[in-house]
Amino acid sequence: MTFNSSQMILQLREEFEQLLAFVTGAQAQTATMDQMERSLFRRVLQMGYQLLRLFVLRRAEAESHAPLVKKNKTVLPYHSQKGCDYFSIFGKLRFERAYFYGWGGGGECPLDEALSLPERCYSDLLMESAELLGVEGAYNKGLQVMSRLLGLPLSELALETSVAEHSQTVKAYYRQKAAFPSAEEGPILVAQADGKGVPLVRREMDEKVRRGKGDKKTQKKEAIATAVYTIEPYLRTPEEVVKALFKKGEPAAERPTPQHKQIFASLKGKEQALKRLASWVRRREGAHIGQRVALTDGAEPLQKQMLACLPGFPLVLDIIHAVEYLWKAGTALYGETDPYRAVWVEAQTLHLLSGHTEQVIQLLEDKAATLPPNAQAARALRGVANYFRRNLSYMDYAEYLRRGWPIGTGVIEGTCRHLVKDRMELSGMRWTIAGAGALLALRAVNENGDWEDFHAFRCARRHQELYSTPLKLNSLEQVERLETNQF
Repeated sequence: MTFNSSQMILQLREEFEQLLAFVTGAQAQTATMDQMERSLFRRVLQMGYQLLRLFVLRRAEAESHAPLVKKNKTVLPYHSQKGCDYFSIFGKLRFERAYFYGWGGGGECPLDEALSLPERCYSDLLMESAELLGVEGAYNKGLQVMSRLLGLPLSELALETSVAEHSQTVKAYYRQKAAFPSAEEGPILVAQADGKGVPLVRREMDEKVRRGKGDKKTQKKEAIATAVYTIEPYLRTPEEVVKALFKKGEPAAERPTPQHKQIFASLKGKEQALKRLASWVRRREGAHIGQRVALTDGAEPLQKQMLACLPGFPLVLDIIHAVEYLWKAGTALYGETDPYRAVWVEAQTLHLLSGHTEQVIQLLEDKAATLPPNAQAARALRGVANYFRRNLSYMDYAEYLRRGWPIGTGVIEGTCRHLVKDRMELSGMRWTIAGAGALLALRAVNENGDWEDFHAFRCARRHQELYSTPLKLNSLEQVERLETNQF
């Protein structure tokens, strides 16, 4: 142990005694809880900074300066002590470590590998904390929180760069993620997909000298949101579903909840998003799965991709979208204010749920035939009838209810709203495609409850890429022991 580290230890012990005296002394007898908490927070942060300095100094002191023999038998002699900047959660550290260099053999600092230093100067804990705030709210607001709590100035560019780089590992993380225990899964495997627009910055748009009629000032790129989960059967009668849809009385029974719901959103198009969904679905397959079902709204391109990527999954048209079309027909027949409109829509909904969709289609076409062909009401009724006819094979609701399948896309509607809209459409938000895609990937990781596990995987993968050696698991175990046993 050298004089420097010895002095640091003595100083830290003295500061800790001062901290104890501060908490138990005369000044503490008149301090409020808030005053004490604020003072302790700053002092503990400063002590953490000094302890981290001591840790890295001791590691640097223990380094050997004997020639370094690499795996390929190249020998690198000790050259000098090389400085390193490291921005930790406690503040900026600067320390020196041994640098070995040989002509033609390059140079390296062995301590970098031993400490698993990141490629950039920012600590993993610091950037993960900033990213966690960033996936929930505006980058600048999250950085203001970091600065206010920790006194750390961190640029938006550094955060955006970190999000972009870390998001590149998401695909590999989910590719290796273990399947959920079958005992925790339901017997029905459900896949859903939908789209939600993300507002783009101007440079991402097709530039026009002057917008044409109908062109919006803010253009959007569709993000395709996907969800996969398992669930227990939920047996209901058409009448019970109608009561729930039209809010008449209490639900007939407590609804089962989705098990191990996994969501994602991508701006790389329907085909790629649905292929990713299919790969997640395959990992959920097993002997415990007895039934499969896929749900979408009536968007034909999305339906085609769903059928192509999940050929063994019967496709169901979301009942809420079907009912919305009935409301359009009801408005065409009775207008917005006629109270009989709701009665008519409710009756037709019961027909749909009872397996009588073709009769509803015939009714709509017959009603349209009684009106002038070019009348707005006639066009609306024919449009609804054509919509139902095109989706007829996805509307066997009586059979779906008999099997206990979900018939609504509430899960994916909620995903579009929470995962995409609530973050991408904050006031004034405009995105590049790359920036939005990166943030959505990390936001999905957090929503799936995988944040800590993902970053552990990312750090181990980065260590191997930088240093060509696996990160020793016992080092992670040592950290856990320090956290749980020694402090």
